Amino acid sequence: MLQFYPEQALERLEFEKVRALLLAKCRTLFAQKAASNIKFHTKKEFLEEALEQVNEYKQTLGGSDVFPNDFTKDISPALKLLRIEGAVLRGDDFVDLSKLTLTVRDILLWLKRQNGLYLRLEAIAIPVIYQKEMLKIINETVDEAGIVRDSASQELMKIRHDIEKKRQQLRKVFEGIVRKLGKQGYLADISESFMNGRRTVAVVAEQKRIVKGIMHGESESGKTVFIEPEETIELNNELSSLEREEGREVYRILKELTASLSIFHEDFDAYLKMVGIYDYIRAKALLARDMDATMPSISPHPGTHLIKAYHPLLLLHNKAQGKPTYPLTISINKDNRILMVSGPNAGGKTVSMKTIGLLQTMVQAGLLIPADDTSEIGIFRQIMIHIGDTQSIENELSTYSAHLKDMKYFLDHANGKTLFFVDELGSGSDPNLGGSFAEAIVEQLSNKHAMGIITTHYLNLKVMAGKIPGIFNGAMAFDEENLLPLYQLVLGKPGSSYTFSIAQRSGLPKHVIERAKQITDKGHFKLDKMLHQTEQQSVRLGGKEQHLDQLIRENEKLKTKYEDLIDKEKLKQQQETLKLQNKIKKEELDYLREMERKFKQIVFDWKRTENKAEVIANAEKVLFKKKHIQQNQAAATKADKNYKILGKQPEIGDLMRNKDNHQIGRLVAIEGKKAKVRIGHMPFTVTLEEWIVVEPKKPQQKKKKSQVSGDE
Repeated sequence: MLQFYPEQALERLEFEKVRALLLAKCRTLFAQKAASNIKFHTKKEFLEEALEQVNEYKQTLGGSDVFPNDFTKDISPALKLLRIEGAVLRGDDFVDLSKLTLTVRDILLWLKRQNGLYLRLEAIAIPVIYQKEMLKIINETVDEAGIVRDSASQELMKIRHDIEKKRQQLRKVFEGIVRKLGKQGYLADISESFMNGRRTVAVVAEQKRIVKGIMHGESESGKTVFIEPEETIELNNELSSLEREEGREVYRILKELTASLSIFHEDFDAYLKMVGIYDYIRAKALLARDMDATMPSISPHPGTHLIKAYHPLLLLHNKAQGKPTYPLTISINKDNRILMVSGPNAGGKTVSMKTIGLLQTMVQAGLLIPADDTSEIGIFRQIMIHIGDTQSIENELSTYSAHLKDMKYFLDHANGKTLFFVDELGSGSDPNLGGSFAEAIVEQLSNKHAMGIITTHYLNLKVMAGKIPGIFNGAMAFDEENLLPLYQLVLGKPGSSYTFSIAQRSGLPKHVIERAKQITDKGHFKLDKMLHQTEQQSVRLGGKEQHLDQLIRENEKLKTKYEDLIDKEKLKQQQETLKLQNKIKKEELDYLREMERKFKQIVFDWKRTENKAEVIANAEKVLFKKKHIQQNQAAATKADKNYKILGKQPEIGDLMRNKDNHQIGRLVAIEGKKAKVRIGHMPFTVTLEEWIVVEPKKPQQKKKKSQVSGDE
């Protein structure tokens, strides 16, 4: 179990504000109770399970196949009655049980469709068994509005038939009375009404003694009275009697239905708990989505390694305001256990410290955090904080006394599984004495192997990092020229408090500032000045680094843009090639269709004419066009002159010659019996057996003139 000190620790870390955001997203009573009584995990397997459940549900958000967890009503009172012998549920209660069962069915079907994609969510539903007969029992008796069906029993069907018959009879008699009284001019403007469950006529008060019947009331003005006509009294009595019979029969049926479903009360309890668990996970997933949160890795050992981590509340606030939020990266482990954060006031020291404490608390509460998913969070068993003014009027404690009281608790209870946070250690007392006490406290906390963060302005604490192993410095960066904090935590070096710079920029007289410098201890002033110069140099280097990063990002953008242009050009070339190939295929198809037509004509002419020689001549013209033959002969002569046939098996890169038209191309790919041959710049898919391998003939060397002269 994770322990917090003091009792207000969660409030001071602002975890209660996160809890409030979580509660606002809980729809079921179960989820609201879970959020109000959050479990802080200290076992790795439980913590990973809780985080992975949220991470899986977060992945389902925004998709088309929504997780079907729509039942949010609290029906625990009805489920308690279901366990009591002789209890009777209302019709609305059975509708709720039906909806709950349908939701469970839909969830189980949804998980089945995912094929094991969400194993942690699926594990929640494994113990739950869907009982389809429960829906059948309810639906046979009660409709979607919670009304008992006529078919629920023969007796109910008969009673309702008699009621409908009696109502029609009453309606007929009543309408006749209304028409009669209307003609006589006895009715008021509204003519009729219902009073005490009885249908009455609205009669003008002056005529009330003329209309026989029972008077049930009058209007506020007293000008209209409501009378149940004498002719309908007996019919109304009979109808009332039938309605009472109906009520008794409905009660009997609902009692039987309650008894029939009571054997499933454990299933209904499991169903309600399951939808509550999923609703709680849903609330955490929605909060994670709002914060752009991710799941870090979990280590069983104490420590924290946060990368690009944000304070979640500050992130949400700045996002709403359109302002930037600056992340921090920090690692606290067994080698670097205690971080001393220094820097000017309002520079972000306390916010940085709270960010780490809040994120650690959120993770151990099973919440995702706004940090890079490569972050790693360890498990602590104690979180102790001293943040803000701890002055206590009730206990007559000054700020410093309360400070020392907290430090005593830290020293008494801290160990290697403790994470502590101390804001302005040693403040509230004489600087020299307070600094000495602070140094002694830090030494003891270090000896106990506790891990934590301390904010300070004391120089003696800043120099401890060089003396005691496990203690390291950090500084909040500050822009001295503009007198603005940069809200960036820089690890590895202490920071200046910028006391004189801020005083100068604030308009204090120069002679006062100079006098303060003279009064200040020379060693103290020299060290602060050195920290000041080091930090400003770091800020300048950081600016150059940011500029370099920007140039690298711009270079990456140009590289991506260039690659996109190359891809577009390749696509354009492929499209042009495809168009050309399609054009060639179309021309070939047109040629074949024309040849088919000519052959049909030749066959027709052969059967019809006696001059066979003419038909043969026409066929030869079709089959052997002189021009085509001459072109083939010329291409063959040229190919024989320039290329030598090798007669070997073709390989990629070989020159190839077409056996028919004697074209020359380069073999670029072999795909079974097919191949790709590039002719010029265009690739063509061809049949491999129609081509042969060739190589260029070496040109014959001409004899030199000097040799010819000599031979002569």
